[in-house]
Amino acid sequence: MNLKNKKVLVTGADGFIGSHLVESLLDHGAEVKAFTFYNSFNSWGWLDTFDKSILAGLEVFCGDVRDPNGVRTAVKDVDVVMHLAALIAIPYSYHSPDSYVDTNIKGTLNVLQACRDFDIEKLLVTSTSEVYGTAQYVPIDEKHPYQGQSPYSASKIGGDRMAESFYKSFEQPVTIVRPFNTYGPRQSARAIIPTLISQLVNGYEEIKMGALEPTRDFNYVKDTCAGFISIAESDMTIGEEINIATQKEISMGQLAEELVMQINPNARIVQDPSRVRPAKSEVMQLLGSNEKLKALTGWHSKYSFSEGISETVEWFRNPENLKAYKAAIYNI
Repeated sequence: MNLKNKKVLVTGADGFIGSHLVESLLDHGAEVKAFTFYNSFNSWGWLDTFDKSILAGLEVFCGDVRDPNGVRTAVKDVDVVMHLAALIAIPYSYHSPDSYVDTNIKGTLNVLQACRDFDIEKLLVTSTSEVYGTAQYVPIDEKHPYQGQSPYSASKIGGDRMAESFYKSFEQPVTIVRPFNTYGPRQSARAIIPTLISQLVNGYEEIKMGALEPTRDFNYVKDTCAGFISIAESDMTIGEEINIATQKEISMGQLAEELVMQINPNARIVQDPSRVRPAKSEVMQLLGSNEKLKALTGWHSKYSFSEGISETVEWFRNPENLKAYKAAIYNI
């Protein structure tokens, strides 16, 4: 499948990865319908920061994936659906798990059912590396066991298995796309890299963070978007679960030291107990295998970690961009 001139619906288009994916799809020649979360402010999230010339080429649909009627309206008359809308913050899932079930499981079910009803050519359901929990072996391939170490990860496991069931029960053309930790411009302050950078560029001398030992496999957002597109265009990905990973890892402590060195060498790292997750919930190691992705699509990462971090830091240095971040508090 070639996405050029195809009409692609992106749910979660107002978010971090979703807004970048919208840009990547437009650059690729696709016609994009952006599904954003309805709210009384009529905010389109990060799409509001797009140049008017880009917005003129977008169809924006405001709705809620928890509502099956709105989802059906959004899905009608599109060729491909990329489902990214989700609740993703792990700490918030500790005290509001119901909302994660409603959005990540029932919302995914609504998208699956609508795509089935309208015979959509291909549906990509976005998963997360958190479904694997702490690595039992590395690199983590798609056969690794699932571990629901937080209500968030449990809800994503549920959504993934719902997608699997629609493929196996109805031969629906579904692919489960599983990015490891994506970072870059516009990422929420709930994630570790924006948390560190926003404190540093604001001139804080004490940089607060949680556990220093866990490791993560970080994808630059442009590489993640390229992965989505390559998976959608491959004829060999239907019915598969596919990691998007760099197959490299870095600890949270090493990450913090690198950012301190780049931005403010005089700052010091302070561990904040309130940011440390429950011991059995913390995922200690994520290092993904990208062999399946490469074999099925030919994808490869174009950005080194240093290149991706450099672009991310540069974006955060812009005072206009920094206004959206509350660096002084722990964002959950």
